[in-house]
Formats: sequence, C-alpha cells, structure tokens
Amino acid sequence: MVIYKRKGDSILKKLELNMDINQLTKKDGVPFEVVNPKPSKELLEALEEEEEILKDLKSGKRKGYTNMNDLIKSLNEN
Repeated sequence: MVIYKRKGDSILKKLELNMDINQLTKKDGVPFEVVNPKPSKELLEALEEEEEILKDLKSGKRKGYTNMNDLIKSLNEN
C-alpha cells in the first residue's frame, strides 16, 4: 500500500495538484470538477488579431521594434 501512496503522491506532484492521497480517498475521486476549458470570445479575438499583426510584420505593412531605443528613435522621426 505504501508503494501506491508514493506513486500517487508522485503523480499528483507532477500534475501540480495540491492535495494528498487522503483527500482522494475520502472523496473517492478528485474533490473538484475536471473539465476541458473553452477559450473565451475575447481570447479568440485577441488570437486572431495577433495573427494579423504577425502577418503584417512579415509583409512589411507594420513596423516592429526589438528594443525601446529603436521605438523612441522612430517616434522622434515622425
């Protein structure tokens, strides 16, 4: 039985679940709902916007900066 407890504790640690075997056995399972989360509408819109920005950067439609000095220099030029 000790081997199973150690193995169970190891699995929980890898999954970053802050509970121990006692919690699992008392509940006869995990003490919370396990679901596959769905992305929000806002997240999906942000991901689409990110794709557009990256596409524009690659095509040269947008200018990108790798450091603050280049950004400030560009702002001062305009």
